[in-house]
Amino acid sequence: MKIHPRIVKLKVRLAVAGKDMHHLSELDSVLGSFATYARLKGRYDDDWIDRLNHLYTTIILIIFTIVVSTKQYVGEPIHCWCPAQFEESHVEYTNNVCWVSNTFWVHFRDHPPRNWNLPYDSEIQYYQWVPMILLFQALLFKVPCILWRILTASAGVNLDKIVTLAAETAYVAPDDRDRTIKHIVRYMDRWIENAREYRSGCFIRLRQQISKYCCIVWGKRYGNYLVTLYMFIKLLYLSNAVGQLFILNEFLGTNFNVYGFEVMDHLARGESWSESPRFPRITHCFFKIRQMTNVHDYTVQCVLPINLFNEKIFIFIWFWLVFVATLSTFNFLIWVYTMIFRQHRLRYLKKFLRINDCYKSEFDKKMAVKFCEQYLRQDGIFVLRLVGKNANDVLVSELILQLWNHYRNKPLFRHANQISDDNSNV
Repeated sequence: MKIHPRIVKLKVRLAVAGKDMHHLSELDSVLGSFATYARLKGRYDDDWIDRLNHLYTTIILIIFTIVVSTKQYVGEPIHCWCPAQFEESHVEYTNNVCWVSNTFWVHFRDHPPRNWNLPYDSEIQYYQWVPMILLFQALLFKVPCILWRILTASAGVNLDKIVTLAAETAYVAPDDRDRTIKHIVRYMDRWIENAREYRSGCFIRLRQQISKYCCIVWGKRYGNYLVTLYMFIKLLYLSNAVGQLFILNEFLGTNFNVYGFEVMDHLARGESWSESPRFPRITHCFFKIRQMTNVHDYTVQCVLPINLFNEKIFIFIWFWLVFVATLSTFNFLIWVYTMIFRQHRLRYLKKFLRINDCYKSEFDKKMAVKFCEQYLRQDGIFVLRLVGKNANDVLVSELILQLWNHYRNKPLFRHANQISDDNSNV
């Protein structure tokens, strides 16, 4: 039975289409995996300085931990020069004893001591615990971020969802963009209204007034909960970056605070940086071996290859901590300058109202102040600033326009507008 040529061509086309659909499904799975990987870079409920602290610094420290652990637990972290009468088992025992117990650094110009009474400063105590201290540093950089996300979860607003939806509007169709912006505006309006204080009383009004100018009185009902919490988290990031210099100073016991200055001084003088006394590669080890009733003292010279990595790692960590601390300081001061002071919040809002041609009459100017202080308040403007940090100011302008129109349609605003028109007619 012969098959019509058109039927054969149709089958071929269907087979090709099936292969194309299979390739498309594979491509979709690959893109999905890339999207999942992209989410690992962190959420969008903070700025890039925060991510520099809790994400990028943590990744760097974990990479250093892997490098040191690989050399420490896979290779030979210490190798000692043993006496000739030592057998292979004795050499292995000596290496293990000198690794577990601390070694001592003695300069080659000095004679090695014949007893155990060495000064405490010459004892090398840290090399066994370097992976642990690096992991501890990574955990300290992550703690403020974890604390921020735990506390904002009870604030009644999903910052990550708002900023993510706002940032994704740059890649969608205009109709979808408008719907997304309206959805964000409705969500923010519900959050703002739910966080409002509906009780009355002189003490409540007093606390409301104090909360506008002072962070001592703060809470979800006062409109400054997120701002005060964020300033506290910023301060934690800054304190962590500075405090880790002192933590490493106690851990290494070698005046680590000035380590970077010494490195720069050596480089400025053009001196060779062959070996640092803080991370000596050749040390001495003292141990005793008991044989029946006799106790034999041994002094061996050991090489610590792991310190070749530790030296470079901790030089980088010193400069990195100073770099992160400096940026965190300036970032904290900028946020304090822009969010704590009332005039800067008003100026930020008026700028976008002027762009949208919504700041003309005297009534608009008065209502803009109420729109800022009574409706959005500090937390609302903070969310808008966070959108601007992670998306762009064009989107912030559209959000403020939609929020302004939403605010104008509220009954209280319409009533105030009607009274203003009646007064002007009189």
